[in-house]
Amino acid sequence: MNLPSRRAFLAALPLALAACVSAPGTPAMPPLIDPTKPKRYPRPSSQYLAMYSEVKDGGFTVPAVDLTQVNPAFLRREVSYTTDEPAGTIVIDTPARYLYLVLGNGKAMRYGIGVGREGFAWSGSAVIRRKAKWPSWHPPVEMQARDPKARKWAGGMPGGPDNPLGARAHYLYKGNVDTLYRIHGTVEPWTIGSNVSSGCIRLINQDVMDLFERVPVGTVVKVLERPAASVA
Repeated sequence: MNLPSRRAFLAALPLALAACVSAPGTPAMPPLIDPTKPKRYPRPSSQYLAMYSEVKDGGFTVPAVDLTQVNPAFLRREVSYTTDEPAGTIVIDTPARYLYLVLGNGKAMRYGIGVGREGFAWSGSAVIRRKAKWPSWHPPVEMQARDPKARKWAGGMPGGPDNPLGARAHYLYKGNVDTLYRIHGTVEPWTIGSNVSSGCIRLINQDVMDLFERVPVGTVVKVLERPAASVA
């Protein structure tokens, strides 16, 4: 299924502008985790502790991730991955809550993700037309009307550790039309593996920073409705 047409995008603009923030609602399927109640997992290996350690970046500090709150199945790793997509393509497996960066030769870098809740999940093809470090966030008018905290940022919330878009954002376009969907970081790493956003794809900040360095503007993004590849 293709992404919506320009007319559909414009018609859905008020809703889509709310994308990329956590929102209440019934998930499209039982989430792999409950994003409101962080679970506790075993302490991972030193390799992962180093991978998700504190990072100084752009004048900000990305805190170390408490990996006991993240399902280890969603931590970044290189995997065997069979696909017809060329190297450099991003494939987002929404049902499994994984983002794959195809490396070629049957390999991919796999990242755990949080995905859209019911009514905001989407599928199809898009292209990264813009990338940003520490992006600003602009809450929609509807959100400002119901949330005093959002009204505070009517003019835009500057990038920083508390910004809902996290440390990096990749802006997805269909042709020359901004889909209003993003691949971005999150200040809530315990939500990875769940249906929490309004359609955007969220990664742990350390993961979205890693992805940012690997993919250029022009990267093709394929969003799947169902798993379509074999993974080891």
